[in-house]
Amino acid sequence: MPFDVSPSGAHPARHHAQRLPRRIYRLRMLGMGLAALPVGAVLLENGAGWGAWAWLGFTALLWPQLAYWLALQHREPFRGEIRNLLFDSMLAGMWVPLMAFNLLPSVLLVTLATVDKISTGIDRLWYWSLPLMLAGALLAGALTGFELQPVTSMPVMLACLPMLLIHSIAVSQASYRLVRKVKRQNRLLDELSRRDTLTGLDSRGHWQEQASMLLAQCAETGEQATLMMIDIDHFKAINDRHGHAAGDDVLRAVAGVIQHSIRTLDCAGRLGGDEFAVLLRGSDLRAAENVAQRIREGVEALRLQTAPGLHPTVSLGLACADAPSAGLRAWLEAADRALYRAKSNGRNQWAVHEALHAATVTP
Repeated sequence: MPFDVSPSGAHPARHHAQRLPRRIYRLRMLGMGLAALPVGAVLLENGAGWGAWAWLGFTALLWPQLAYWLALQHREPFRGEIRNLLFDSMLAGMWVPLMAFNLLPSVLLVTLATVDKISTGIDRLWYWSLPLMLAGALLAGALTGFELQPVTSMPVMLACLPMLLIHSIAVSQASYRLVRKVKRQNRLLDELSRRDTLTGLDSRGHWQEQASMLLAQCAETGEQATLMMIDIDHFKAINDRHGHAAGDDVLRAVAGVIQHSIRTLDCAGRLGGDEFAVLLRGSDLRAAENVAQRIREGVEALRLQTAPGLHPTVSLGLACADAPSAGLRAWLEAADRALYRAKSNGRNQWAVHEALHAATVTP
């Protein structure tokens, strides 16, 4: 019986489905070979006839080769291998009465055959294998008359040890590899959830988390912070005139300007569409104005090879964290009002929203 396969769902990836029979083949060879030791020891003690020995030879030597060939011939190798795994369980069930229900090897075969199905990660495979295991036991029992010799001798116990020890080690190693793989995938998913795939800036959700934490820090320590909202001017017209591919190039280029204009401790994110937001940590209004001017000038200087006649510009709205206890929504609304004023006054400029006054700065 095979020890383990990599986890897979009901609809595996194509490359995984093609690799599965090859991976199972090696494991099945090992598992069947180890299982043959206690089974052979029981057959020897019971004085079994040539038929039982021939069936053991098929199980341990021929079946792994045949199963591999059948899986490769199947139109869907993954499903072909599921069929083979179910037959493995049927074989395990058959050997229980063929060993006259010798207690220790019978329990080992049934338990490890079920563990094998669970360790594949294939949904409910172990559950599907139980009726076939029972059917195999009933079929073989009908042939042997359900002979009962449950006592396990010391030689048979010793013959069980390689299967028990090596199987446990193999399953532990497979579980360890699975845990490491899941951790890597979780880290990758976490990174993907934090990043906007088009621009490389923080995603909206991650940026909002950062902004909320910064506001809480400002409320606790009195640290200064400024929020900057950035909007690409006439972005819809850019898409309509130059195409969406050029629009994506503009988004990436503007994101690049933003990243080069801020510090590593600042946090820039794409909120959606052509709207960006930047958290300037520990920055007063004057420092934030300098950053806004750098971004505005950097975008104004952009020239795209894919759209030579395109000259993008941005409008920016700035808001200080004057009342951090008011919450992130109030902070965003303040910066958005400043952005709206910058756009209303002609675009390609930045405007400031403050608790006591508002100002607009044109180029």
